[in-house]
Amino acid sequence: MPQDAYSPPPGPPPSHQEQYSAPPGPPPSHQQEYAPPPGPPPSHAPAPAYHDWTVVPDTALLPPPPSMGHLQSPASNSTLSEADRAHAWCAYNPLFAPRNLAPTEIQALQHSSISLLKPYEFSGTLTPLTSPGTWKAHTRLGAKDCCLITSLPLFSVNNDSPLNTEVSKTIYFEMRILFQGPATSESSLSLGYLAAPYPTWRQPGWERGSLGIHGDDGRRYVNDTWGGKDFTAPFKVGQTVGIGMRFSIPEQPPEYGAQTSTMAPRLKVEVFFTRDGRRDGGWDLHEERDVIDDEGVEGLEGERDIYGAVGFFGQAEVEISFNSRDWLFQP
Repeated sequence: MPQDAYSPPPGPPPSHQEQYSAPPGPPPSHQQEYAPPPGPPPSHAPAPAYHDWTVVPDTALLPPPPSMGHLQSPASNSTLSEADRAHAWCAYNPLFAPRNLAPTEIQALQHSSISLLKPYEFSGTLTPLTSPGTWKAHTRLGAKDCCLITSLPLFSVNNDSPLNTEVSKTIYFEMRILFQGPATSESSLSLGYLAAPYPTWRQPGWERGSLGIHGDDGRRYVNDTWGGKDFTAPFKVGQTVGIGMRFSIPEQPPEYGAQTSTMAPRLKVEVFFTRDGRRDGGWDLHEERDVIDDEGVEGLEGERDIYGAVGFFGQAEVEISFNSRDWLFQP
């Protein structure tokens, strides 16, 4: 055993020399609190406006769609050479400007003393009847296409335009079908309106500045050399058919495709058809058009004088009346 007892070194043991003290400040994970991005979380963002695609819009407020045209008529058709000749003629003869009617012409229109001009191509007879403005026309078997045109305009821009008078204007006439050629031969009748001058070997509606309703296929033609558009039933012997146009100032200006301040105001033009004293259809000259496929309506919008026209092909006999006292329908 050692002589001296072991004595510990002075002072506390090393583990007790100094107590542990944490470094100043918060621990690293608490030095800066996390800040979320500004604004609400994505789940709370406002939802986009919902559109119910199952709801069908009210199509009654939309204009009617354009009628589909045809490349040819199921009845009689003119030759392409005749059409080309007419196109060349129209290109060489532009539409006439409106003219001032003489006092005697205005008086004749007021008393329905309207005559028809017989063109060179007309093969038959044209006879005035007792009532003023009433005519009987007869064409022979095998007669070629031709067009009778009134000697005076039924619509005069300077006298009748609502832009001048502030009153709507309606023009109208009727045709009674007495006879059409035998079933073994082709024949056709048509009635319509046109702006002068017009190639008289063409039916109304086939060339620029004209419209017509054709009795062999019941279709309507507006500057349409091809097959027209479905419209009504074919004409029959014994029926009285009529055609009218009504010119008026639009209630509201057009919303699209509109005129500018540099363009002349456009009238509202309605075309209507009658059969045996009853209205049998009609159309708006401007609305029911296909702007891509349809030709223009220049000359028919009330900016030109407009004449009545009756077309013939083959054998037929009719009575034509421009006198309101003889009409079955009163527009």
